Amino acid sequence: MNWCILIPLLVGLISAILGYLLGRMTSNNNNNSTDIDFWRNKNEQLEKDLAACRASKTSSHSSSATTASFGSGAATAAAGFVAGNASTKAVAKGVAFDAAAAKAAFGKNIKENDLKVVEGIGPKIAELFNDNGILTWAELANTEIATLQTHLDSKGERYRVHNPGTWPMQSGLAAEGKWAELKKWQDENDYGKA
Repeated sequence: MNWCILIPLLVGLISAILGYLLGRMTSNNNNNSTDIDFWRNKNEQLEKDLAACRASKTSSHSSSATTASFGSGAATAAAGFVAGNASTKAVAKGVAFDAAAAKAAFGKNIKENDLKVVEGIGPKIAELFNDNGILTWAELANTEIATLQTHLDSKGERYRVHNPGTWPMQSGLAAEGKWAELKKWQDENDYGKA
């Protein structure tokens, strides 16, 4: 028998077995199921928040036509975060823009009324809103979510998938110069991107 062939085969077989055993020992299959359970529970909670918000929007919309409502589970959480300020009143247009405060919070220069500061709005959506007369943070904050969705739907499927549920709230914080609150909310939530 030729030992020159048998030795590499044995070394290869032993290496394969050791590699398999090491791979089994270092991989943790329980983490994957834990991650899936975590995201499943998070999704269920968000769906409950959305249903509760829709129910409250329906009841508040019928009781008061002048109340600005935000209409999503993310907005419900955001409204609680800002203690109801942006969700219960129209955003004032007279707050002076403080570029230094915006830069301090975001770590980059922010242009006044740049809609892209809102998480989930990119250059194309900002352009779409500008073309439809939404030019400032205050205007975006005071626009109904249904109107924003109508603008998105008008541009087709690529835009329709976006969720504008928190955009008025976020732009309201920007219009009111609440940069630290906006940055904190965006860091803690990823609702603007669908």
